Parts: sequence; C-alpha cells; structure tokens
Amino acid sequence: MEEDYQALMNLSLGEKIEKSKDVIRQGLREFPREKLYVAWTGGKDSTTMLWLYRQVCQEDGAPLPNAMFIDEGHVFSEILDLVEEVKTAWNVKVTVVKNTDVSEKARQVGDLIRVADLNDRNRLEIEKLEFAEPAFPFEPESYVGNHLMKTVAMNMFMENQEVIALSTAIRWDEQEARIEESYFSQRQNPDHTRIHPILHFKERDIWNTIQQEKIPFCSLYYQGYRSLGAKGSTTKDSDVPAWEQDLENTTERAGRGQDKEQIMSQLRSLGYM
Repeated sequence: MEEDYQALMNLSLGEKIEKSKDVIRQGLREFPREKLYVAWTGGKDSTTMLWLYRQVCQEDGAPLPNAMFIDEGHVFSEILDLVEEVKTAWNVKVTVVKNTDVSEKARQVGDLIRVADLNDRNRLEIEKLEFAEPAFPFEPESYVGNHLMKTVAMNMFMENQEVIALSTAIRWDEQEARIEESYFSQRQNPDHTRIHPILHFKERDIWNTIQQEKIPFCSLYYQGYRSLGAKGSTTKDSDVPAWEQDLENTTERAGRGQDKEQIMSQLRSLGYM
C-alpha cells in the first residue's frame, strides 16, 4: 500500500487524470449506469470529479451518470449558484437530497430539536449514536447533525433509488481518516460500492486541473476559502484566493468545523463520505 500510494501521488498531472479516468471506466463497466450516482457537493473536488466523468462519457459516447447533491440545511448560496451554473452548462441530472423530517423542525441553525418529535428512522439513527439527550441543536456539521443531515439523508436516497454504486471525491491527502481508502470499497447499510476516482490527487493537482481545463468553481475560493462545508461552520484563514495560498505547508481543512474533523473516523464508520 505504501509503495503504491507514493507512486500514485507522484504521478504527473496528466497521468493522474488518466488514472482517474481508468477508475471511472471500471466503475461504469461494473455497475449499471442508472444505479451509479456521482456525489456532487459543489466544491472544487467533486466538481473536478464530475468533469472527469463528463470527459470519459464524451470520449466513450456514453450518457453521464446522474448526480446527487446533499442539502444539509445550511448551504452557501454561492455553492447553489455554482451547481445551477454547471448543471445547465453540462446538462447534469442532479437530485437534491435532504432529511426534511429533521430540517423542518428548526427555523434556523442552532434551534433545539426534540428527539421525540422525529420519525422512527431518525430516532433509530440517533440511538445508533448512543445520544441520550432529549434534544439537540440543529447544527449540520455537529456529530448528530452531520449523521442525520448528510449520512442518513444519503442512505435513505440510496435505499429508495436502489443505488448500488456511489462515486465520491475524497482524496488521500485531504484528511487523515481517509488515508487507508481504496478506489473501490464495499459498504453496508445499505449495501453498495463506493468509487473514489481522485484519491491520488493533491490539493494543488485539483487547482492545476481546474485552471488547465477551465473547470467552473465556486466564487468562495476567490475569497480565500479552501474547503467548503456548512455555511455556519466554515471560515477562511486568508483573503488570498485558495490556489495562491501555501497549499503544501498549511492545512486545507483548517477552516472547517474542527469538532467534526476530530471525529471524522467515527463519522466514516457510520457511513459518512
């Protein structure tokens, strides 16, 4: 693993793009296109992954798989603008996924939600977390909020649509909890395969690809944001555009909610991306 990891991380940008295309083609061969979805957040990584799918499908004369966008309840308007722009320009069929049983119980972020007011599925999911309090604040990137608004929303969608393969844009160098991930991995509850085409990309590779291929990206990156999460828990440490910052010697996810970062392994064990 170590040798393969280093070799893949040290490929040239062109070689990394071709490796990602190979992973995508393998996934499209192994799974029915209508049962394979691309998880698209509107961030730089998932939009680059979507571009790679588009390139492969154009090269092979095949239709683009459908995309899934998770609305966790507090999304930057700039992200929604980017998704709308790209959806139209690339003719992407995207389904917005949201756990409305939770979000409709709160008028704004921070409002308390009573566990007893939730439906059976969400109460069962809270039991899995061993959360014993009668209420929790509506915070999309808290332990409870992340699970209900992202993982549970995603799982319910996959169950309803009988999705058997989900492609996500995680990278080895992005977060320590993802370092052991492989290009294809089996998941349970629901049973499906995760496909990770850009594991070997570094943050700098993403920006070089975006600039080289003129891939659209969210305007927040111009303002200094490097990694985009929920609006209420994402900050920026610089006013310099993301690609002009010291990407090699500073932490990409420093502007994300650090409580969540510290429990990322736990969240991933529950099915989070």
